[in-house]
Amino acid sequence: MTSVSMPFPALRRAGGALLVLAGLALAAPALAQEGIALPPPALDETSSAGSEVAVLAGGCFWGVQGVFQHVDGVTSAVSGYAGGDKDSATYNKVSYGSTGHAESVKVTFDPRKVSYGQILQIYFSVAHDPTQLNRQGPDRGTQYRSAVFPSTDAQARIAKAYIDQLGKAKLFDARIVTRIEPGQSFYPAEAYHQDFLTRNPTYPYIVINDLPKIENLKRLYPALYRDKPVLVAGSAAAGQ
Repeated sequence: MTSVSMPFPALRRAGGALLVLAGLALAAPALAQEGIALPPPALDETSSAGSEVAVLAGGCFWGVQGVFQHVDGVTSAVSGYAGGDKDSATYNKVSYGSTGHAESVKVTFDPRKVSYGQILQIYFSVAHDPTQLNRQGPDRGTQYRSAVFPSTDAQARIAKAYIDQLGKAKLFDARIVTRIEPGQSFYPAEAYHQDFLTRNPTYPYIVINDLPKIENLKRLYPALYRDKPVLVAGSAAAGQ
């Protein structure tokens, strides 16, 4: 990610973005295993609660947030950091890859409309490539790792069972490297990162790496796709 009239230095994704602009990094997203039709989890939860939270990491949070903002039943999707402590949960520090954080998205959803299992199904098939270790597309570093941060024991069991299910089905060309990291807090990212995909639809990184995710969501999960995204702007969601 490079600076786009934003108050932050071009510490990460600068090299990747320059390659994109030079037309040399197009191969990385093309090789990513995204947009793959996956079966639903054999193990899922049934909940009558009005709200539930899933925290997921899958590379740059711009695209992951954008995907879940278009999922029907999602009431909020906030970009942020998980896996490290509060003091170092800032963009400038996380960008160095030494804080333990992963760029993550806190997805709040209505389980009566979309289940946790369906959230995971979209995460593994559309939002990112779970076979890439400590990277996604042109981005490199542990801050871009594939990770699930379960908030309950039930979420941890469902995530583990689904990873095992997908592994046995051999639907990916390589082993799934997604980590399950319970007991981690989520810290919202700076305001200029929120709703980035919606606010910057022509930004080269978004066009190449993230807009295809939205199209894959619409194609693979039409019953769960919502055309109008639920945005952080104008709400209190970023502070949750």
